[in-house]
Amino acid sequence: MKTNRKKPDNGKSSNGFWAGERCEYCSGSIVEKRVTLLRKIGKQYVLIENVPAGVCIECGARYYAANVLKMVEEALRDRKQADRVIELPVYSLSV
Repeated sequence: MKTNRKKPDNGKSSNGFWAGERCEYCSGSIVEKRVTLLRKIGKQYVLIENVPAGVCIECGARYYAANVLKMVEEALRDRKQADRVIELPVYSLSV
């Protein structure tokens, strides 16, 4: 996960936090989206939905504000009952 500091935009932006930011990999524009994160905790995988992120419109690289990453950490540390449980197929590319 990459964090990125916000540059001031003087309130003229329609893109909010990520306005004017460019992708460090391809220089594409970054727009705010809600994404789903997959994280492994011990031997268990969990999904965190509706996470705000800056996403490059060219290559799809994701950027997260520090406060969002802190909220994700706290949510995982204070794990309560999950909103729902899903079954996840597992495939292996054994060679």
